[in-house]
Amino acid sequence: DYIEAIENAGSTVMIMDVDTFCLETVYEANYDFDPADIVAMVNIGASITNINVVKGGMSIFTRDFTLAGNTITEAVQSGHSLTFEAAEAMKIDGPDADDVARDTFRKSLLSYADPICTEIERSIDYFRSTSGGDNIKKILLSGGVAAIPGITGDLSQRLGIETEVLNPFRKIDCNKKVLNPERIDEIRPIAAVAVGLALRKVGDK
Repeated sequence: DYIEAIENAGSTVMIMDVDTFCLETVYEANYDFDPADIVAMVNIGASITNINVVKGGMSIFTRDFTLAGNTITEAVQSGHSLTFEAAEAMKIDGPDADDVARDTFRKSLLSYADPICTEIERSIDYFRSTSGGDNIKKILLSGGVAAIPGITGDLSQRLGIETEVLNPFRKIDCNKKVLNPERIDEIRPIAAVAVGLALRKVGDK
């Protein structure tokens, strides 16, 4: 029990948050939007994918499903006869091979991500069919899977919706001695939830 553990450590729980609403906090802090804008934020974590559709900064549809980053790791594990840990490292860093082999591996990652993309497509189609004709303007993708080359283009083509990687540092000043622009660009796909938690403060609801 997380609350009990925190209280046993001598602290008081003031705010509890979930990944879906962390994305919403990041969006509000970093993006200018019209009240009529509808944006889908999709966070592909290790074990869970979160979808949060917001209109004018307010959540109007959420869905979680269990096809996520580990789905790809397990496919790499099976395809290359590796341990889960070695497959995870290969997924992140690529194989120790020449450029041609690395490029082939990147393309295989995109095919391994196909079940996740299909489930995202189904979720967006369900939203479209139940929302009275509301159109999603943009998809903002986050999580480690968002770093797979080509995945934003694949989703954009499937759904007919502009898709880009969410930038949780877009309007946030960072200490350049700690986080230089290259490092920010490297970690931004995986930092959205952490930044959303960090933006919370006492008094938030």
